Amino acid sequence: MEDTLINRVATSALTTLNLEEFIHPGERVVYDIKDNLFHGLMLREKDFREFIKTHDWAQYDGKNVAIICSADAIVPTWAYMLLASKLQGHAHRYVFGNLEALEQELFHEAIASIDAEEYRDAKLVVKGCGEKPVPTYAYVAIMQKLLPVTSSIMYGEPCSTVPLYKRPKGA
Repeated sequence: MEDTLINRVATSALTTLNLEEFIHPGERVVYDIKDNLFHGLMLREKDFREFIKTHDWAQYDGKNVAIICSADAIVPTWAYMLLASKLQGHAHRYVFGNLEALEQELFHEAIASIDAEEYRDAKLVVKGCGEKPVPTYAYVAIMQKLLPVTSSIMYGEPCSTVPLYKRPKGA
């Protein structure tokens, strides 16, 4: 009698979701409004509006932009809004905040685009180890998105998982 090895992982009903696949490929850049401050202290409207008119906004085409002010200065809200109006149509995504806030927005956008119905009643494994870092908030967001439709959710690799959720019987 011949013993046959069976790859139970390959033949299981598990569905694997790799959050690395949701990392937006576009370049991330920071726009620091401190460079527009007069003597590093205040924003002069006339100078700022001239900058807005003459700046090459095409350099942000397809990029993801985090808008910050690293100087200890009071910047009027309209200045950030004016920057946003110029980034629109050039940048893929722009946010007020640092690179972490930008990354969170990019993951939020990607996870919102997932059709949860594709995971209805699935036994889901959310891949945990990879080559690219996936922020913790992406793992929490995917739970919020898919918990209502999956039958179970595990974390890790199909061959070694940590059970996180199992739908109660009759639910």
